[in-house]
Amino acid sequence: MSDNKKVSRFYRPRRITLGRGICYGITDFVGGGSMTIIGAWMMFFYTQYCGLTATQGGLIVGVSRVVDAFTTLMMGSLTDHFHKTRLGRRFGRRHFFMLIGSPLLLSYVTLWIGGMDFWYYLATYMAFEVISSAIMIPYETLPTEMTKDYTERTKLSGSRMFISAGATFLATFIPGQLFRILGQDSPIPFLINGAIFAVIFFVCFFVTTMTTWELPVEEVLRQESKVTEEKVSPLEIVKEYATTLKNRSFRKHLAIYLLSFTGKDTFNTVFAYFCTFCLGLTATVAANMLSLSIVGLPVTFVAGYLMIKRGPKFLYVSGYGLMLVMLVAYFCLFVFKPSHLIAWLFVVSLLYQIGRATLEFTPWNVFPFIPDIDELVTGRNRAGEFAAVMTFCRKTTVAVASIATGWILDRSGFVHGAQTQTPGVRMAIALVLMLFTGTLIMLALLVALTFKVNPANHEIVRNELERLKNGGSKADADARTRTIVEQLSGTPYDEAWPVER
Repeated sequence: MSDNKKVSRFYRPRRITLGRGICYGITDFVGGGSMTIIGAWMMFFYTQYCGLTATQGGLIVGVSRVVDAFTTLMMGSLTDHFHKTRLGRRFGRRHFFMLIGSPLLLSYVTLWIGGMDFWYYLATYMAFEVISSAIMIPYETLPTEMTKDYTERTKLSGSRMFISAGATFLATFIPGQLFRILGQDSPIPFLINGAIFAVIFFVCFFVTTMTTWELPVEEVLRQESKVTEEKVSPLEIVKEYATTLKNRSFRKHLAIYLLSFTGKDTFNTVFAYFCTFCLGLTATVAANMLSLSIVGLPVTFVAGYLMIKRGPKFLYVSGYGLMLVMLVAYFCLFVFKPSHLIAWLFVVSLLYQIGRATLEFTPWNVFPFIPDIDELVTGRNRAGEFAAVMTFCRKTTVAVASIATGWILDRSGFVHGAQTQTPGVRMAIALVLMLFTGTLIMLALLVALTFKVNPANHEIVRNELERLKNGGSKADADARTRTIVEQLSGTPYDEAWPVER
């Protein structure tokens, strides 16, 4: 009886309440919190407290994410097909990995031990990246399986982004307070911060695992029985991933996501350097400015409303546009050093964080709708594969950006551990902040202007998908439905839904 109850927990659908939305979203303390801390402080920690060069720091992050990128591809296929195993049937193809992965998140603290060598930091960072991907890939598929309703999915994703905004604030605020209390001359504040967040990550992810659900095995098997599918080799699995790029909406979504998030990560990587070396301020000030991400809490509410009423394109244009203006403003602060510098920095950082919160909210609220478009074309729910491709590409592009940033700093003459840097180094840091980040955000904005997914179009896709699942004929589809399906998927309607009946 106890085993049956345990099994039913992971398959039994429930109403999406505020509490369940929070329990789902709380895991973004792992995604948003860990990546914010790593993005803002990892390279700074390596160069200022561990005796590593900027290039070495960039290599640790870059190489680890390349290795982890291939792990995500394996996890995407594994989690989509794990229901065929005894363990997958008992605990869920998604939740099995979430259950065994949650305690492994405690390894986060090992990243922040000072005085070790390059190989130690490479090994510990690589291990944490692999662990986090192994659990976040199945987690990211859950909205697609927990509900089919656009508004309910937005509630789930909105809850996640709300929690992410809080996690981002704590991930920047707590280090700043530890710097203030313990000083900035030792790695101890980083170690204490790592221990605090390791426990938070474990608790939050375990709560999510025990309060969410996924499609029952019978439903997954029913869907698969209608599709001719046979993967017989690793090469064919790779080809299967490549087919996700046939989806026009996914291609655009992926480009927007990669460009904007890599730009955001680049900003976070150099911002502490920008404050300390370009503006002559302290790491505590840098942390305090990054902690203005708390504005993401109200922004999430507003963005969630606008996501439903106006669609993602409106959010992309407004958020990215604001960020671009503020990047220019940061550079002006560096060049002109106005009176009341910290006050000006506060204003610019607050506005930048509004744009950044919009940037982080929108792509992951769009993602749950992409597998619906694909399912209408292929007849299969491949949410895990889409999540894996997104994560694989993101980790690859961020790896390149991390290595490039470290290389640029070292080539400009950066001296690790130094309290001041030459004018050439300061200019290089400022240009990376404005031009490198700004170029990526601008490219994301240009792609976003052509993005067609919105609430009205998604409703048409969902209705048509349900009609076909219930035995409807493709010949009965109206002209508008055909046009929307072709516009969003990039596939002629007559080639969609290859389901054997």
